Amino acid sequence: MTVFPCKPALLVALALVAGAAPARAQSTMAAGQNLAFDRGKGNCLTCHVIKGGDLPGTIGPELKDIKAKYPDRNELFAIIFDETKRNPQTMMPPFGRNRILTEQEINAIVDFLQTL
Repeated sequence: MTVFPCKPALLVALALVAGAAPARAQSTMAAGQNLAFDRGKGNCLTCHVIKGGDLPGTIGPELKDIKAKYPDRNELFAIIFDETKRNPQTMMPPFGRNRILTEQEINAIVDFLQTL
C-alpha cells in the first residue's frame, strides 16, 4: 500500500477552502450593500427604498423580497447592467453598459439584493 505523506495536509487545505466560501459570500454581500448605499457609485437609494438605507427615493420600486421576485440572479444582473434592453422607457441608468459599475460590483450588489 502506498502512503502519501501530504494527504492529511491536502485534506486540511481543502477543508479550509471549503470553510472560507461562506465568509467570502458574506464579504461580497457586505460590499454589495456598501455599493448600493454609496451615493457616488451604485446610488440605489436615490430611486429605491432599501431596508437600512437613509433618505431613499421613491422613483423606483421598493427593493424587498428580491430573491422571490427574481429567483434567477442572471435576470437581476441584466437589469442592473442595462435595464434599457428589457424596458427602453426605464429611468434606471445602464450601470454596466455605461461603466458606472464593473461586472464584479454588479455581482456584489446582486448578492446583497438577494438577501432582502
